[in-house]
Amino acid sequence: MIGLLAHKILEVRFSDTDAMGVVWHGNYLKYFEDAREHFGEVFNLEYLETHKKGFLMPIAKTSVKHLAPIYYGDKIEIVIKFILHKAAKIEFEYVLKNIKSQKIVAKGVSTQVFVSASTRGLLLSKPTFFQEWESIQNWIDVS
Repeated sequence: MIGLLAHKILEVRFSDTDAMGVVWHGNYLKYFEDAREHFGEVFNLEYLETHKKGFLMPIAKTSVKHLAPIYYGDKIEIVIKFILHKAAKIEFEYVLKNIKSQKIVAKGVSTQVFVSASTRGLLLSKPTFFQEWESIQNWIDVS
């Protein structure tokens, strides 16, 4: 599988946890978003720049597999993989690892689509800016 990799370190905040002291399940999607924003900074694919070009990239699908709990104060590493596709979509895979225990605590996937910012219409082909972005990347095997 061809793609790109980035790594993001996060420290679990008190506000991320539920009444049991465990990271609330909905926050995993926030962690995915943090990783996507970091990926955009690293690979020059930032949301605001995309919007200025006239496009949005809304989430169409997400999934999370919870494997072990994360607690307040834990540090986690998120490995985010961008998966190259021929279709007009963006797919990321995520692996969240507790840095101290080295346990994988969650895995996930998100899919985004391209939408015109002015009409909010779904695009069936990749925008030119994105095709150009793809053409300059140093793709690697991320299997």
